[in-house]
Amino acid sequence: MFTDTHCHLTDDYCANDKLDAVIARAHDAGVTRLICATSDANDILPAIKIAETHDNIFVTAGIHPEYAGMNPHEYITPDVLAHPRVVGIGEIGLDYHERNDNRDAQIKLFSEQLEIARQSGLPVAIHARDADDDAAAILTGVRGVMHCFTSGWNLAKTMLDRGFYFSASGILTFKNAAEIRETFAKIPMDRIVIETDSPFCAPVPYRGKTCEPFMVMETARVLAEIKNLQLDELETILEQNTLNLYPKIKQ
Repeated sequence: MFTDTHCHLTDDYCANDKLDAVIARAHDAGVTRLICATSDANDILPAIKIAETHDNIFVTAGIHPEYAGMNPHEYITPDVLAHPRVVGIGEIGLDYHERNDNRDAQIKLFSEQLEIARQSGLPVAIHARDADDDAAAILTGVRGVMHCFTSGWNLAKTMLDRGFYFSASGILTFKNAAEIRETFAKIPMDRIVIETDSPFCAPVPYRGKTCEPFMVMETARVLAEIKNLQLDELETILEQNTLNLYPKIKQ
């Protein structure tokens, strides 16, 4: 089986009666486990409801930096953290690309969610865009994954030393992503997972279309080439990595 370790199943492309078809297309492609990440705090409970009705779906509960100013304790409650389908905290982090005039508010939200992760023992899924230095400075005392990793080797080395995993998205397949492919070539295979970040970042040959979990297979094929592995070999390694990253899945 392959796992899409980061997809947004509460977004419009899955609304109404579309979700079952999205899940079916993923299953037909060999993507048989999905981890639904939240960005908007109001999506946390809907994501859990989806996971409760689908045995192959799990949740990371978190608030994206675009919602800086919110109180995460109102949404990432003890009941949410204890839920058997909630396996991590995410996506959380810093994004100075979209907005950098509210850095203090972003850092506050990020730090508060990291403390929730420390207290709960759950791993984190980190969004860091144009904020490598601040993210690295804050990311201590937790374990987790650098989601949709597109930064360079310097940040990768720092976070490798802290035990983090790195998630390859469809961006790995882009023609202009040679530097990212070089970075993933250096990252040890036992620290890599894959994702779509759907509905964003559709891989080649689906660029320009709405991304779906089944498309994670395109990223897997490119990653297999980078690592000189057969697809079935990659599948076995990624499955173990996913379970090591999110051990609550096995409970």
